[in-house]
Amino acid sequence: MRTLILTAALLAQAAPQPARQAIRSGVTYVSTDVVVRNERGQFVADLARTDFDVFEDGVQQEIVTFVLTHGGRVIAEVPPVAAGTTEGILLPPARPPNDASGRVFLIFVDDHHLSARSTPRVRDLLRKVSSELIHDGDLFGIVSSGYSSIAVDMTYDKKRLTEAIEKITGGGLLPSEVIGTPAGAQGPPEVRHRAHVALSSAYEILQKFAQVHNRRKSFIYVSEGYDFDPFSKSRAKAVSERYPSDRVPDTNPFSKTGNEFAAADLAAELSELTRAANRANTTIYTIDPRGLVAGPDLDQTTLDSADWQDHIRETQSSLRVIAELTGGIPVVNTNDFTRALKRIDADTSDYYVLGYNSSNLDPLKRNRAIEIKVKSTPKRRADRYQLTYKTSYTLKPK
Repeated sequence: MRTLILTAALLAQAAPQPARQAIRSGVTYVSTDVVVRNERGQFVADLARTDFDVFEDGVQQEIVTFVLTHGGRVIAEVPPVAAGTTEGILLPPARPPNDASGRVFLIFVDDHHLSARSTPRVRDLLRKVSSELIHDGDLFGIVSSGYSSIAVDMTYDKKRLTEAIEKITGGGLLPSEVIGTPAGAQGPPEVRHRAHVALSSAYEILQKFAQVHNRRKSFIYVSEGYDFDPFSKSRAKAVSERYPSDRVPDTNPFSKTGNEFAAADLAAELSELTRAANRANTTIYTIDPRGLVAGPDLDQTTLDSADWQDHIRETQSSLRVIAELTGGIPVVNTNDFTRALKRIDADTSDYYVLGYNSSNLDPLKRNRAIEIKVKSTPKRRADRYQLTYKTSYTLKPK
């Protein structure tokens, strides 16, 4: 009897089991802004959801969200299939019932990297942002990284922006302060600290900004840029003058300390910021309020002219990287801010938003490529259209 029971148990284990249905534990919702222009550079505003094909890593995706915004106003919208959002510093309690805005702006004032002497210029720039870029019905907020202590929740009231502009005060380091500060193995520690504060603040805001769906999300980044190894020649000269020595220089290469990896460290931090922006489907527009830079102030007598030019080039390059890797426009080395703001206004007024639930359930596949095509029809040749959109995103680790 015991033998029969064991045999029956073994046969039951060997019998094929019915396949279990896979249950998704989560869905990755992806949305991207798409600007479609014809050969004359005009925005194409007559496309429908069925006119687009979206691919992720070569696999076609089903479009679950389709929004057209033309002239800054929502023309057509399908509610998204996505998780609900919660109120917070970046979300208003409620939208006005008559609001049809398709644009959301977050103005980030990095006053840790704005000189005190440029405060009037920065305020004038932001007044132009208020008049040329932020229109009635646009949802916006403004946050600072340091001394100005500005944190205006998302609002439609432009009076809040006017009040915040009057509080802005630059608190950036002067070249003489950087040169006169003792440096560590990674250069002046205060330089790194301020950059970490600014970039981490922007990173945290972008994570919250991801809660806003189906709107053109623009991050206006006002800063003089970043340089992890500023004025290296002038700092070395200052050190030699402070600590003169008659001993024979140490030629052992392994005993040297310095800031050789400054460029790589800066690139890594900027990469993290731009990945966060792409995950949040947010375009960053960087604006350097210095405009055309001629040379250092006359009272900065200890500064080497070549050091100054290298510093300007590095800071402007950092702002270009932030904007270009997120599909934005870098406004650097120009005094014509009005023209630049009108270009940003046009760039954020006409666009489509396409959203889909990714069919790729592999959490280890973090870097994913996006391809969007417009279908050709007997009346329309899609190869004549130029599409602008983010071409990839990085899945956030859980």
